Amino acid sequence: MAVNVLGVVAMVAFYLLILGTGIWASKRAKMEERNSIADCMEITLLAGRNINLVVGIFTLTATWVGGGFILGIAEATYNPTLGAVWALMPVPYVLFSLSAGGFFFAKPMRENQYVTMMDPFQQTYGNVLSTVLILPTLVADVLWVARTLISGTLSVILDVSYGGSIIISSVVAIVYTLMGGLYSVAYTDVIQLVLVFVSLWLCVPFLLTNPHSVNISLTAYNQIYQAPWVGTVELDEAGKWFDNFMLLALGGLAYQAFYQRILSAASSTQAQVTCFASSFFCLVLGIPSVLIGAVAASTDWNSTSYGLPTPYERNQAGAILPIALQYLTPTAVSILGIGAVAAAVMSSMDSALLSSASLISSNIYKNIVRKQASDREIQWVIWISVVVVGLIGTALTFKESSVLVFWMVGVDMSYTIMFPQLVCVLFFNVSNGYGATIGYMMGVIMRLLSGEPLVNLPPAIQFPGCRLNKEGILTQFFPFRTTIVVISLLSILLFSWLASIVFDNGLLSEKWDVFNITASRFHFAVLVLLLMYDFSSSTFTCNRAFFFMLNQYLAGANLPPWYASFCVNGLER
Repeated sequence: MAVNVLGVVAMVAFYLLILGTGIWASKRAKMEERNSIADCMEITLLAGRNINLVVGIFTLTATWVGGGFILGIAEATYNPTLGAVWALMPVPYVLFSLSAGGFFFAKPMRENQYVTMMDPFQQTYGNVLSTVLILPTLVADVLWVARTLISGTLSVILDVSYGGSIIISSVVAIVYTLMGGLYSVAYTDVIQLVLVFVSLWLCVPFLLTNPHSVNISLTAYNQIYQAPWVGTVELDEAGKWFDNFMLLALGGLAYQAFYQRILSAASSTQAQVTCFASSFFCLVLGIPSVLIGAVAASTDWNSTSYGLPTPYERNQAGAILPIALQYLTPTAVSILGIGAVAAAVMSSMDSALLSSASLISSNIYKNIVRKQASDREIQWVIWISVVVVGLIGTALTFKESSVLVFWMVGVDMSYTIMFPQLVCVLFFNVSNGYGATIGYMMGVIMRLLSGEPLVNLPPAIQFPGCRLNKEGILTQFFPFRTTIVVISLLSILLFSWLASIVFDNGLLSEKWDVFNITASRFHFAVLVLLLMYDFSSSTFTCNRAFFFMLNQYLAGANLPPWYASFCVNGLER
C-alpha cells in the first residue's frame, strides 16, 4: 500500500499546530518568569503555581486520557479473552483515582507548597531513602512514555514505518516540552484534548453503521465472530478482577504527573475542583474506545480489505483502534481519528517527560547533588532529563508492542510500592525511615516473588487460587497486589512504631538512629510551639493540657536544656 499522502499532510499540519502552541506557551513562560517572584524551577515545573481552573482541568484530563487510555480500553474490549468488563480504566479513574485525589490528597499536597510528590518523603525520611523511593516512580514514568508511544501507531493508517511513526511523535513531544515546561504542556493539552474529544465522537457513528459489522447489541452477549465483547467475570476470577480494579483506582495516585497538576493550581480549593471536574471528562472520553472495541469484535474481517486472520490472531489487538478506523470508516474520518490518537499520545507523553524531569532536577540534583545550583543550571538539568527519559522510553517501544503490558506494569509499580508509602508519609505521623525501609523491601520482594505473566515472570509465591490460565500460563487469581499493598502499609506503621519505642526508651543509643527520628520529633514540636507563641506578650496561645500531650509525644527524646525552661516560662507568663 502506498503512503497516504493526505493523511501525512494532515498529521504534519497537526504537529505544526502543536509546536506553534508550544512556542507561544514558552514565550508566556519567559514573560511569567520576568514578572514573577517564583524561581525558574517553579516556573518551568509548576507554571508559577498560577494555572487557571479551565486550563488545569484540561491538562489533568489530558494527562490521564492518553494513548494508553484510549487504545488500552479498545484493546481490552476487543480482546476475546477479556471484554468490556475487564476494560476498567474509566470507572476506577472516575470513582477513585481522581475523586480520592481531590478529597484526600490534593489539599495537603498543595497547602504544603511542595514542588514534587517526593518532597514529603525527603523532608520526613531524608535524602538517602527518598532517593531509593524515587526509583520506582522514575521507572513508571519511563514505561508511561513507552506505552503512549506504542499507541501512536500512525503506521496503521498513514502506511509509514512503525519506527518512523514512533520517532516522529517522540521528537515533537520532547521539543515542545523542552521549550516551555509546564506552560507548553498545559496549553498544548487544551488543543490535544479538544481534538481527542471531537475526533473520537465523530468517528463513532461511522463505525456503528459500517456494512462489515453487525449491531453491537447482538454481539454483546452472543458469540458471532468471536466471544461476546462484554466479557465475563467468573466467580473464580473475581479476585483478579477486584485486584485490577484497585490497581487502576489507586495506582494513579502515586504518579508525579498527577501532583504536578495539583501543585500548579492557584489554591488548594482549585486543585480539588480540578480533580472532580477531570474525573467526569475521563468517563466521557472513555466511552468511544469501548464502542470502537465493541464494533471491532462485531466485525467480519474477512469481508474487509484487512482480511483474515483477524487482528487478534495476528497479535495486533493493541492497535485495534487505528485498525478499525482504517478499515471500517471513510479515509477522511480515519485520518481524523488517528489525529485523536496522536494528540492523546503527546498529551500523556509530555506529562511523563516533565514528571521525571521534576523528580531528577528538584529532588535529586537541587536537594542532594548541588544545593546551591543556579536557575540556569537547573534549567539544563531539566532539559537533559527530558531528553534522556524520552530516548529510553522510545527505545523500549521497539522491545514490546502491547499497550496493556506497559500500562499494567507501570501502574503496578506505583500501586504496590509507592501508594502505601505515600499514604503513610502524608497521613500517619508515626511513619519514619525505619518503617518505610521495611515496607519498601516487603513491597518489592513480595511483588517480584508473586510473578507477572505479562513479562513472563513465574510466581514463586502461589497465593490461593493460583493456577494455569486459558493460555496455559501460571497466573495469580487472588487479589495479591492489594494484599501486598496492605502488608506493606502495615509493615511501615508497625516497624515505625517499634523503632520509636526502641529509641524513645533508650533500648538503643541515639548514635544508632540513622534516620534521626527523635530529632525529627523535636523539630516538629518546636515548629508547633512557634506557631502558637505570642511574641508580643511572650506567652503561648494554648493551655497546659496541650503542652502535656506535646511532651508525651516527645517522651524519651534527647531534648536540649533550654526547651523545658522555654515551655515553663511561656506558661507562667
